Amino acid sequence: MAGFVANAQVYGHSLREKGLAGLKTAILLLLLFIFPPFHFSASAQNKKAVELYKKAVEALAQRQMPLSLELFHQAVERDTGYTEAYLKLGQVYEFMRQPDQAFQVYQRAIRQQPANPSTGLAYQFVSSYLLKKGNYLGAIPNIERLQKLFTPQSIQWKKIDRMLQTARFGEQAIQNPLPVKPQPLSATVQAFPSQYFPVLTADEQTLVYTVLKPEGDEDLMVATQKGETWSPPESISPHINTPNNEGTPSLSADGRTLVFTACQGRTGYGSCDLYISRKTGNTWSEPQNLGPMINTRSWESQPALSADGRRLYFVSDRNGGLGRRDIWCSDLGEDGEWKTPYNLKSINTPFDEASPFIHANGLSLFFASEGHMGMGGYDLFVADSTATGWSNPQNLGYPINTSDDQAALFVSANGAHAYYSQEQATTDGKQRSKLYKFDLPDALRQKVRPVSYLKGLVADARTKKPLNATIELIDLATNQLVTRVQSDPQTGQYTAILPTGGEYALYVLGAGYLFKSLSFDFTGKREGEGLTMRVPLEPIRPADGGAPAKETLNNIFFETSRYDLAEKSRTELDRLVKFLEVNPSVQIEVSGHTDNQGGTANNLELSKKRAQSVVNYLTKAGIATTRIRSAGYGETRPVAPNTTDENRKLNRRIEWRIL
Repeated sequence: MAGFVANAQVYGHSLREKGLAGLKTAILLLLLFIFPPFHFSASAQNKKAVELYKKAVEALAQRQMPLSLELFHQAVERDTGYTEAYLKLGQVYEFMRQPDQAFQVYQRAIRQQPANPSTGLAYQFVSSYLLKKGNYLGAIPNIERLQKLFTPQSIQWKKIDRMLQTARFGEQAIQNPLPVKPQPLSATVQAFPSQYFPVLTADEQTLVYTVLKPEGDEDLMVATQKGETWSPPESISPHINTPNNEGTPSLSADGRTLVFTACQGRTGYGSCDLYISRKTGNTWSEPQNLGPMINTRSWESQPALSADGRRLYFVSDRNGGLGRRDIWCSDLGEDGEWKTPYNLKSINTPFDEASPFIHANGLSLFFASEGHMGMGGYDLFVADSTATGWSNPQNLGYPINTSDDQAALFVSANGAHAYYSQEQATTDGKQRSKLYKFDLPDALRQKVRPVSYLKGLVADARTKKPLNATIELIDLATNQLVTRVQSDPQTGQYTAILPTGGEYALYVLGAGYLFKSLSFDFTGKREGEGLTMRVPLEPIRPADGGAPAKETLNNIFFETSRYDLAEKSRTELDRLVKFLEVNPSVQIEVSGHTDNQGGTANNLELSKKRAQSVVNYLTKAGIATTRIRSAGYGETRPVAPNTTDENRKLNRRIEWRIL
């Protein structure tokens, strides 16, 4: 997977951005320092060659590069054993950005004087050249010879030792490739000279990405998938795209919260800032700067938003980091403000990190790094958040990583697919970038805990009107909030991530309505599966004067034939307590129901005791006894025929209704 996208944040602000004029001047000064004018080499046997060499250096001092190049060539033609001239010629080719030619002449110098310390710069270039080409086997002996020219454990020796480790790691990775077969996305979405940094919603039906237009403007585009085809891309919003550049989007799982980078044209704090926009219906809000807690006078870019939009990872070169560009993280407080960002010290290195992506599971962090051991340049890694901190970052392996720089990777919620962009050189010599997709290899899928998602819409059960509601997911084992999202107030649509490997309660809450309780048991399951569910909410006081509202408490648990409340029922019971506290005028009946197994009389008695257990919990929590009553109906009010285990499970329930 070649090619780090050249414009890794926003056009003109790439990861490898340097002042070209200043760089050329620095190289020229270095060349003149190493080989000053009138330098006469001991290896030259031909006086005419020495004279040509001297003139070539003078031409170099005058920045007459073509003339200098020609004179050095004449010098080595006169004296083919003139090692210093080959070294100088190689440096000039480097300066003129002709690496293939530099490689050839440096190799000639090495063959002539392999043990001479002066060939160290040739070994340096040849080693780096071979590493960049992915020729690790060829690079290793050159790096080993280069290392012998320096004192063991010196600064230079350690830098070269890292090159050697990189070459050995790269060669080992190539010998153990992963079964990766990238396929380009539909030509429909590849409508621009370059497109990169793809992100998708949890259901993989909406794609947002950065495009580079022919006039040099970067914008954010959106496409939707219908069946197996992608719609033509459209500008995401006139509120977001401007004549200036916007890029590196990050989406919440439902596709309704967007964070992106802009480096000019908007009021900001530094060279590049992060902005946020939220979608209501089909309209995106005017982007807001994330403020001085996130943005500083330094450089902030490459956001990665968690699935619920409540945690933000990003890259910054602010003070306090381990390297020049580090990954930072901030959480959204209950007051709606972003908290002070903290540095991911166990992830970052003294080198640069880039393009984080937090998987929908909230645990697996993908990112690019120069510092962790890889195949050269930026490699992609994954680390997992654990109870004791971040795990040791793991290289994603070959051919996901190669000797080229690797850009950001997006992994689908179910862990099945990965999306990325790949650069390709065109016949006109320019770089172009396209979007690709591949199936995540089993070796990597085992490292990514997949998640399911639940999507649909929330509506009034009586009028069918879409509702603005809060959807909260609670881990029943810990009674801790896992995620909280809002439905769209105009459409009622929602998407909530459902982690696998546990038992969860999901609550849908709307002001003036009974809360909906749903139960999900993913114990022992790994594969992420998408679910679609319309959620009707019952109004506390029906406007139509119809029957009183009622709901089932789907997260109340009892042992078989017992009425003692299981500990994991506390989540549901506390939710009911809170509802009654928020609605102090409401009175309810709590009723128990059973299936038809075990005898009618026993079932009636069991249903009464189970309902009373719930009422006892509520009164101990401070709810007045005058507001609640219990009732048991045994097997007399089934909601499904008692013909299957699944149906009988539905009939064994606790209900509550408004009196």
